[in-house]
Amino acid sequence: MERQRLDKWLWHARVVKARSSAVALVEGGHVRVNGAREKAPGHGIKIGDVVTVALDRTVRLMEVTGFAERRGDATAARALFADVQARPDDRQG
Repeated sequence: MERQRLDKWLWHARVVKARSSAVALVEGGHVRVNGAREKAPGHGIKIGDVVTVALDRTVRLMEVTGFAERRGDATAARALFADVQARPDDRQG
């Protein structure tokens, strides 16, 4: 699989609890792909894309590292992205 729908990936990565919530998040303008606001839930994302999601009181930056055919448990979901804020080479010190 080279690409996956943005809403499906957000749901598989367990960013949201339901796929309909992922659709609402994207259509509401709360998701950016590589810095550009995306309003189409069916937008195809690829490995290496950086997805920014504005949630209630947080902003998550995730680099896409994989796709899934089905929604799995939290461990499987964690394999689908790398948390950009957690990169040691990005820390200032």
